[in-house]
Amino acid sequence: MNDVKIGDLIQNIPATQQGIKPKTDQGFGDVIKTAVQKVNRLEHEADQSIGDLLKGRTDIHETMIALQKSDISLRTFLAVRNKVIEAYREIMRMQF
Repeated sequence: MNDVKIGDLIQNIPATQQGIKPKTDQGFGDVIKTAVQKVNRLEHEADQSIGDLLKGRTDIHETMIALQKSDISLRTFLAVRNKVIEAYREIMRMQF
């Protein structure tokens, strides 16, 4: 397994982009929408992998990996959602 180092990633970026800050056109709603789409895609891939396993097109190992990826992404998303809701409630309790 190859280790990826930050230095290697920076060297692969073109010189014109190294000093430029990325645009922040993406709002909070867009970030959440993208996260939901990624979780949904992994869920769909897991379902597809189960179907392929039943038809004999794939191994149990690949199916289990797809299911675990889906499970981890959903759990992570729910943990982040819960933290955001908790932060929102804390802000609403503040008195100005």
